[in-house]
Amino acid sequence: MNSQSKNGQWLVLLAAFLGWMFDGLEMGIFPLIARPALRDMLAENKILVGDWMGYITAMFLIGAACGGYLFGWLGDKIGRVRAMTFSVLAYSVFTGLGYFAQSPLQLGMLRFLAALGMGGEWSLGVALVMECWPEKRRPILAGLIGAASNVGFLLVGFIGYEFEITKSSWRWVMLVGIAPALLTVLIRLFVPESEKWQKAVAKGGTHPMKEIFSGVLLKRTLLGIVFASVALIGTWAAVQWIPSWVDKLAPDQPHAKAVAQMCSMLGAIIGCIVAPILGDLLGRRMGYFLLCLVSLVACGILFREFNVYSTGLLVMIAIVGAVTAAFYGWL
Repeated sequence: MNSQSKNGQWLVLLAAFLGWMFDGLEMGIFPLIARPALRDMLAENKILVGDWMGYITAMFLIGAACGGYLFGWLGDKIGRVRAMTFSVLAYSVFTGLGYFAQSPLQLGMLRFLAALGMGGEWSLGVALVMECWPEKRRPILAGLIGAASNVGFLLVGFIGYEFEITKSSWRWVMLVGIAPALLTVLIRLFVPESEKWQKAVAKGGTHPMKEIFSGVLLKRTLLGIVFASVALIGTWAAVQWIPSWVDKLAPDQPHAKAVAQMCSMLGAIIGCIVAPILGDLLGRRMGYFLLCLVSLVACGILFREFNVYSTGLLVMIAIVGAVTAAFYGWL
């Protein structure tokens, strides 16, 4: 392998890492600003605040699923690099536009549109790396990319710790989401296109959706969707609410939710790197089973045994972050 192709591999990995990192930063914004933003828009109606947090989270997940399909299809048509550029630009612009939201519905729609780009980056970043690097590197590369999004979450936690997020300041946090747009310049100028995709196009193209939903791949595709959905829905239904939950446990400590998010993400970074390696050693089935079992036990302990803000709570949050986020590196 010549030096130029090696340089290309590292540029691809850097672009995917940064794309996922900023993806995590965008995702981490809402858990931090949710309560102050919704309290601002809903005149302190606590019941509606909780309801809209659930609605907006659901809109985000639907958007991410649609974005994975939309930008995945676009990546097959125009190339991984160009499609990834558009996906990063989409989540940057629509997150930044959240600054102007005047109602929960407007905020939810903008989160849906931003999630289209985030879901696209999830799929395109991984596809590009896996097509450009040797297969034997997959476990460690999967761990690094999975950890990248949690680095982004961690950065948002630092922002929330340094700058108190209140009803009067939450809008400024949304503007942070515009920063990843600068990454599109790096991607377009320096990141090489996937040679595997180029060869597929030269041969007359492929029909990936038809291929994975027919023949011998159909059963595996459906099982893969189910197993990924268990981890995704379980994580977003529980772990993503931790900052808001901690905010309720410690209303007199404005930095508590940011500290909780940082603890969760520190654990998640470790979990994402370690889990793929263990999965490679133990096997896919045993690795998935153990992750599900440990996640169930850890979440049960966290949400049933802790009801006050304490050091013990933060340690448990870090453990939960490690075992639940590990799926994203493993899958």
